[in-house]
Amino acid sequence: QVQLVESGGGLVQVGGSLRLSCAVAGTLFSIDVMGWYRQAPGKQRELVADITSSHSTNYADSVKGRFTISRDNAKNTVYLQMNRLKAEDTAVYYCSIRVGGTGVWGQGTQVTVSS
Repeated sequence: QVQLVESGGGLVQVGGSLRLSCAVAGTLFSIDVMGWYRQAPGKQRELVADITSSHSTNYADSVKGRFTISRDNAKNTVYLQMNRLKAEDTAVYYCSIRVGGTGVWGQGTQVTVSS
């Protein structure tokens, strides 16, 4: 019933910026936590950032000061503003939410940072 639709990925140069969006459709419940994960080639999926319904945030050390997560509860959308991108940020980025103890994942969007 719940579907996550991601957008905003693409190719960007080192030092550039991208904004990822994830719109949630099909839920009648409040969303407890919304977050972003990423998976680079040959590596496991890792948490990038998440945000609670009260807008408390959590970031991976590698992105602190560069990335900002936010949510618009009226639109059921979570965003990830990525600034000063590094080559190491290259990965597939996945949106994720938790609703009533159940986790739901998006399809993933590719972010490639090149020099």
